[in-house]
Amino acid sequence: MPRTIAIDSAKCASLPEAIEALAQLDFDPREQESTLEAALWLRRLNNNRTFLADLLLDRLAGRSDGGVESGYGPQAIILSPRRGNMFLRANIWPAEHDLFFRNSGAAAFVYGVPHDHNFSFLTSGYLGPGYRSDYYEYDYDALSGYEGEPAGLRFVERSALSQGKLMLYRAHRDVHSQLPAESLSVSLNVMYIDPAQGWFDQYGFDLERGEVTRVLSPNATEVFLRTAVASGSEAALDFAEWVGRTHPSDRMRLASFEARAGLLAEPEVRDDLWRAAEAAGCRMVAETAKRRRADIRA
Repeated sequence: MPRTIAIDSAKCASLPEAIEALAQLDFDPREQESTLEAALWLRRLNNNRTFLADLLLDRLAGRSDGGVESGYGPQAIILSPRRGNMFLRANIWPAEHDLFFRNSGAAAFVYGVPHDHNFSFLTSGYLGPGYRSDYYEYDYDALSGYEGEPAGLRFVERSALSQGKLMLYRAHRDVHSQLPAESLSVSLNVMYIDPAQGWFDQYGFDLERGEVTRVLSPNATEVFLRTAVASGSEAALDFAEWVGRTHPSDRMRLASFEARAGLLAEPEVRDDLWRAAEAAGCRMVAETAKRRRADIRA
């Protein structure tokens, strides 16, 4: 499960102070000293019980935008621009009886969607009892990432991100299935940005089956490839064929086959393409190709 960090400080930090200190720190969650220093500044910001309300009131009253931006759907408030390899955000966690939960549904707040993360981040409970999670761990390096692959999830515990609790979510290790907070809650996050993280997948899981369900992390390069292939141009098809044979990203190789298959109306021709995918030397692609061929023959 995420690593709980027991670090105490009675000091309060303003949001600008925390942003500047974290930017100067060059936060790296893989390093113990850096993680503890970042956690200390998150603790100090968490001790400031008025800064978030002040920001939101300024925005609501039209006095300023308060530096507040939305992101990641209806629940996230971006508190700082990217500074070096980090930024700060706040997340709102509604209870089931809250109107915006009822209007948006559980999935809008990632409730009941078991997942890992392809980035590490520090989090603290700022307001309310906090969302609850069933926590698991798994071995990312042991997976290929195809749908239905056994994930080897190991259950750890169920607990809540209560007010003042501070944790480090570790990329590609910690999995959680979140449950609604008992009452409206807010968490603060120090988000770590790794330039390479877009090439490492974030997975969704089926807890009953213990399997990977899908890749959750977006990748603009994959979308560009699929769009180019959909145009039907020869150059795009040639490029996609090269990607399917040689690209270092398994997800990109799979996208190249899926994009090309979408242009093929005849089942026999699609089957030939997926047969080639089975022999492409990539387990994610091969296992998906077997399923696609089975669907064609059904």
